[in-house]
Amino acid sequence: MAMHNPPHPGEFILATYMEPFGLSCRYLSEQLDVAASTLNRVLKGQSGVSPEMALRLSKALGRSPESWLAMQHAHDLWVARKTLSLSRVSKVELDAA
Repeated sequence: MAMHNPPHPGEFILATYMEPFGLSCRYLSEQLDVAASTLNRVLKGQSGVSPEMALRLSKALGRSPESWLAMQHAHDLWVARKTLSLSRVSKVELDAA
């Protein structure tokens, strides 16, 4: 079942970890061993969570790397469904051999 407007992982990180616990971008980026600008792009939704970032987030914040990637995938798919026109795509007819 598709989610309605699933959050970008950056939005989730802000709402679940950073704001409630008063974590700064600089502090969390140090814990993740990434540049603050790299984390900031994720937090703003300008960059997605890569497999490498998913591993870092998993170790630093918990949740499995797969769950971080699934969250990114769900968000990307939702955005694509809202923005991509499939009106010129046709189903391929496959005959049994």
